[in-house]
Amino acid sequence: MIRRVMHSGAMAVRCLIVDDNPDFLRVARMLLEREGISVVGVASNAAQALISCRELQPDVALVDIDLGEESGFDVGRQLADREGAGQPRVILISAHSGDDFAEMIADSPAISFLPKTYLSGAAIRVILARPDGRSAGGSQRDSR
Repeated sequence: MIRRVMHSGAMAVRCLIVDDNPDFLRVARMLLEREGISVVGVASNAAQALISCRELQPDVALVDIDLGEESGFDVGRQLADREGAGQPRVILISAHSGDDFAEMIADSPAISFLPKTYLSGAAIRVILARPDGRSAGGSQRDSR
């Protein structure tokens, strides 16, 4: 049974981070956990992400658009297209501007885009709290 814990009056969010940069994974995990997001796992490629989602059943997967030899768009699509329970909501992240990938983000199954510079527990909660999980204005990009 998966246990959800409260943090500062809010339901904890179970998160998987998918990025090929080990330093970013470490820093993002520390930041998000400090802000009450439960980082249940990290992955650096599609195979690890799929296994982690099946085993850990995160609420949300933060997927870097640029995963080295793999496309974060493809990984996000694979995670969103999984059959069965435990399908995470996908938020694409990148060090690049969302404007650089606007059309691909809009065509993806991701619920939003979040620049890495704006990564925070609060930003993730705001995205997840939206009725359809989309960014304000109907776009899939968080245009902060």
